Amino acid sequence: MSVTYKINELFETIQGEGSFTGQPSIFLRLQGCPVGCSWCDTKHTWDIDIVDQVDIDNMVNKPQESVSWANMTEQDILAVFKQQGYQARHIVITGGEPCMMDLTSLCQTLEDQGYSTQIETSGTFEVKTTDACWVTVSPKINMKGGYPVLKSALERANEIKHPIATNAHVDDLKLLLEKNNITNKPVYLQPISQKKRATELAIQTCIENNWRLSIQVHKYIGIE
Repeated sequence: MSVTYKINELFETIQGEGSFTGQPSIFLRLQGCPVGCSWCDTKHTWDIDIVDQVDIDNMVNKPQESVSWANMTEQDILAVFKQQGYQARHIVITGGEPCMMDLTSLCQTLEDQGYSTQIETSGTFEVKTTDACWVTVSPKINMKGGYPVLKSALERANEIKHPIATNAHVDDLKLLLEKNNITNKPVYLQPISQKKRATELAIQTCIENNWRLSIQVHKYIGIE
């Protein structure tokens, strides 16, 4: 029996964050997330309701963000890539919270077709994927959902990307990394909502800690 994935969006764009900034990418946005980040810009992906299920064509071609999602197998996903004429060879699996599912089979199928894969996760669920997959952990600390950030997710991360607006957010990250003995991984700070104060804080903190700045390029240039 084929595994199905609840896909909220499937589109081609430019990756605007982290190590792959500027990389043409195909985004697979999965439905469902219980973490409850207050600044989340994809809250329409949180709930899974059967009344919001649509067919694949309606999901792919919906004119704007919405709660609608479609069940898709791995072969359905590859068929949409071909149908849409996508040229990007890098796949970003995001959400929602994609690691609510075991993504090993999906990533292996994509990699077998010559794609590179990347998962963007909150780190609150075990990361199940291929060895070759690039894992971006954006640790969601003390969110209303009550899920702790897992040491195993931080250890699996290829990069850590942390949204900040205040010094408390920086302190939370430092404590998390220290508590879990996480060193020698690229750390990106991402100013929340592109606010001037948050950006200045991120720049200062990156310089002080030899971290990196991620400024959500896609939002500055007005693409998804």
